[in-house]
Amino acid sequence: MTKVVMITGGGRGIGAATARLAAKRGYAVCLSYKSREVDARRVVSEIEAAGGRALAVEADVSVDADVLRMFAACDRELGTLSALVNNAGVLEKQSRLEGIDTARLNRIFATNVFGVFACSRAAVHRMSIKRGGACGAIVNVSSVAARLGSAGEYVDYAASKGAIDTFTIGLANEVAEDGIRVNAVRPGFIYTEMHANGGEPRRVDRVKEFVPMKRGGSADEVAQAILWLISDEASFTTGSFVDVAGGK
Repeated sequence: MTKVVMITGGGRGIGAATARLAAKRGYAVCLSYKSREVDARRVVSEIEAAGGRALAVEADVSVDADVLRMFAACDRELGTLSALVNNAGVLEKQSRLEGIDTARLNRIFATNVFGVFACSRAAVHRMSIKRGGACGAIVNVSSVAARLGSAGEYVDYAASKGAIDTFTIGLANEVAEDGIRVNAVRPGFIYTEMHANGGEPRRVDRVKEFVPMKRGGSADEVAQAILWLISDEASFTTGSFVDVAGGK
């Protein structure tokens, strides 16, 4: 039976790289997008052109109704869910705390935290052996910002990823007997479009000298770690973190 993976925010960056790699390894892929429909459809087309199965669903993970609709579409079109990659995340312009208002905090936490909770809840309902499921794996895309704090730039984003780290540990312990493994990857300075959202498209080039390996990483390198964590090769790994950060 073909395994099915859902990847939120799968139209670009780490999500798109993970979708492509998962398809190459035989997974049927459901990816969500909020506004980047063209990008998401392109990823699906690439997967299908290579002989794989893929589905793109428009969904805002911070909206419960969208999450339920997305999972229902995946059930209907692709089958039993095997893995969830909570990749969807948002970042706003670089700012110190004094420039961060409550509206911005609500936007950051709605997607980066509440969306992860909502998607994970839907996945647990489907994967739990106590509910008739067939086991599964969840990988949360956190960030080394959770450890480093992103002072002067993104303390709100860093705090949201810190919440995800705590959630990863808690949920891993909660659902271990349900046959569900929960882990996280913490990317470091990765070449993706997300830095442009923060107002500095070439940020990785500026900060890479602070990385022990003296370079930025690629989305493909993060995807490799994610695919290992959802695979049977990581069958005794849960509540763990893989830092993909060049030693940072």
